[in-house]
Amino acid sequence: MASIPTPFPRLPSARKETTFQFAIPTQIVSNEEFIPFCQTADQARVEQIATVLVEGTAARRGFTRRDFMKTTGGMAAALLAMNSVFGRFFDIGEVELFESVAFAEQQGAPYFIFDVQTHYVGSHYDPTNAEDRRKGAVSKEALLALRRRIRDAGLNPKLAGDRGTIDDLSWKNFVKEVFLDSETTVGLISTPPGPYPQEAVVPPKEMAHIRDEINRLAGSQRMLAHGLATPQLGAADLEFMAMQAETMKVDAWKCYTGSCPKGFDRGWWMDDERIAYPMLAQARKLKVKRVCVHKGLPLGPVPEYNHPKDLIKAAKDFSDIDFLVYHSGLRSVASVDEVFAKTGEIPWTTEFCRMKQKEPGISNVYMELGSTFAQLVTTHPAVCAHLLGQIIQAFGVDHVLWGTDSIWYGTPQWQIEAFRRFQIPDQLIDKHHYQPLTRQVKEQIFGLNAARVFGIDATVKRNELPKDVLGQLRMSYLEEGPEPSRKVYGWVVG
Repeated sequence: MASIPTPFPRLPSARKETTFQFAIPTQIVSNEEFIPFCQTADQARVEQIATVLVEGTAARRGFTRRDFMKTTGGMAAALLAMNSVFGRFFDIGEVELFESVAFAEQQGAPYFIFDVQTHYVGSHYDPTNAEDRRKGAVSKEALLALRRRIRDAGLNPKLAGDRGTIDDLSWKNFVKEVFLDSETTVGLISTPPGPYPQEAVVPPKEMAHIRDEINRLAGSQRMLAHGLATPQLGAADLEFMAMQAETMKVDAWKCYTGSCPKGFDRGWWMDDERIAYPMLAQARKLKVKRVCVHKGLPLGPVPEYNHPKDLIKAAKDFSDIDFLVYHSGLRSVASVDEVFAKTGEIPWTTEFCRMKQKEPGISNVYMELGSTFAQLVTTHPAVCAHLLGQIIQAFGVDHVLWGTDSIWYGTPQWQIEAFRRFQIPDQLIDKHHYQPLTRQVKEQIFGLNAARVFGIDATVKRNELPKDVLGQLRMSYLEEGPEPSRKVYGWVVG
C-alpha cells in the first residue's frame, strides 16, 4: 500500500503557463469576472504530492500515467494530496488509489444534480471586439486570448500544442463537458452581461434557443435558461422583460447589480425603489418570480455594488419572489487571505449571514455556490468549510443551491467529486455548531433544493434519465471509454 508523502517545503509561485495534469485544478481559475492570482505555495505542494502519488501508483499497477488518470485513482490521488497539505477535509482512503471498486463503494447512490449556473460563449458575441475598450466589460477577444494561455493536461500528445479556439467555448463542447463528462442531471444556462442585454455574451434569445434544442434532442427537460433584467434601462428593460417571458419563456432572471450597460458608469441596488422595484414588480406580473443576482466577485467599475446587503429589504418587500444569490456574496478569494486570518470572517458573506439571522422571517433568499466552492476548496478548504457552515446556519440547508460556473472550470465533475467527499471537520462543528455535511444535506444542496425552486419533480426526472437521448448517449460514452478533455476554459495567471 502506497503511503502519502510528507508535505513538501514551501515552494515559489508556479510557472506562468499552467497545465492541469490532475483531476482537480491546482491553480485558481477565474470565470472572467475577477482577476485570478498565482498558484499558491500550498497548491504547488498539492501538485507535487499528487504527481508522486500518480506516478508511483501507476507504476505499481502497470499503467501509463495517462491510462491511470482515466481511472478513479486519478481523483483519489488529487483528494489524498489535498488532505496531506490542508488537513483531512475529504473522505478518501488510500485503497481507492488502487481499487476502483473501493472508490465506487464510497460514492454511494447517484445524486440528482441540478447545476443552476452554467456558461458558454455565443459564437456571435462582440464581433468587432468593441467591449475590449469599455471598462468592466468582457470582450470576446480577451476571452480567447486568456483561453489560449491554458493548455491541455498533457495526457494526450495529440493535444499538446492546443492553444484554444472559440469552439472550446461553444454550446456543443458545453454539452459534452456538462452532460457526458459529468453527472449533472439538469443545468441552467446563464451569461455574463454585455453592452446591452440583447448583446450579452450569450443573448437571452440564444440561451432560450439552446435550451429548447437540447431538451428537444434529449426528449426530456435537461436545460433551463435565464433571461436578462437590466433595470437601469427603465421602460425599455420592462418591455424587453415582457418579450423574454412571453416569447422565449425564460425560467428566471439574471441581474448584475455591479455591472452596467453602455452609457452608465456605475451599478445599482436591488432595494432601490426607483430603479429596481419596477423590475421586480414586472417579474411578479410576468409570473417569472426567480431573480438570480450576481453578488460577490466584484464585477464592474464600482465593486461595492456587488455586496449582497441590498437583498434583505428587497426580499422583505417582494416576499413572493425568490432571490438566488450567485457566488454566495463572497467578495473574493484574495480578500480571504487579507481578512479571514485576522478576523475569522469571510468578506461580505459572513456579514450577509448575520444580516439574515437578524431577519428570521425571510424565507425567499437562496445562496448559490458557483465559483465560490471551486475557488475555496482548492485554495482554502478550511474557509470553504466555514462558508458552507455559515450559509447553512443562516439560511437553512434547504436554501443552498449547487452551481459550478462551468464550463469556465471545465467539466463540473471534479467539483461534484470534491463536494461529494468534502466534510466539515468535527472540531469546527463542535466549536461553531455547524451542521455536518451528511448524505441528506448534500442531496438537498446538489439538486433537490433547486428542483423545488424551479418546480421540477426530482423523482420523475430520475426515472426519465436512463430513457432520454442524453442518458443513452452518456451510457454508451462511458462504456466505450470516456475521453474527458481535462481542460479549464477560464483565466489563469503565472
